[in-house]
Amino acid sequence: MSTLTKRATIYLDPVLHKALRLQSIETSRSVSELVNDAIRDELAEDARDLALFDERANEPTVDFEDFVKGLKRDGTI
Repeated sequence: MSTLTKRATIYLDPVLHKALRLQSIETSRSVSELVNDAIRDELAEDARDLALFDERANEPTVDFEDFVKGLKRDGTI
């Protein structure tokens, strides 16, 4: 863990807190490590999603009504 850590107070659902404590014991890792890793993973997933949105920014859009009409025309609905 970095020496430049910040302290924060968070409020957890009691069941989640118990699960976190049990996982901490099972993995020999601190609750702080587990929470930091979970937050890091979530932020990384958000960054990947944003990158995918950027990649698709120039793709043509399809109007919903036209899409539904196409489904009817194709016999899908």
